[in-house]
Amino acid sequence: MKRTITVAVLLAALATLTACTSSDDSSDSQTNARPPAGSTPTKEATEEAAPSVGLPPEPTGKVRDGLLAALFDINPALTTDENDAIDNARNQCMAINGAAQNLDRTAQQRFSSGKHAVTAAEAKQINIALTDFCKTA
Repeated sequence: MKRTITVAVLLAALATLTACTSSDDSSDSQTNARPPAGSTPTKEATEEAAPSVGLPPEPTGKVRDGLLAALFDINPALTTDENDAIDNARNQCMAINGAAQNLDRTAQQRFSSGKHAVTAAEAKQINIALTDFCKTA
């Protein structure tokens, strides 16, 4: 008898949970639906939206060389991987242009790697070096 009551309670609870999670309303399924797998933003779409979030365009030519030289002057380890250095600089510009708090700490975290931990002094220098570049966003 006790077992029958326990089973009945469990079945009732399961039925209630199932009823709570199902929905026949098609609007719910539309708002909770994931985008199709192939709908990731293209590089072109990302670059078009970049200025609105404070992300400068990917530098080329003399601008790229100057940015890498400025980072190299702070510490050569910052430019070990040039593409990472450029990505880090562009992302730090979003923080700078967005008036984020603790910019030096953000630069330390962003530019540090397993091979080099950015110091507080280097982080200040990085933010100063990026000032003009970040204005291009």
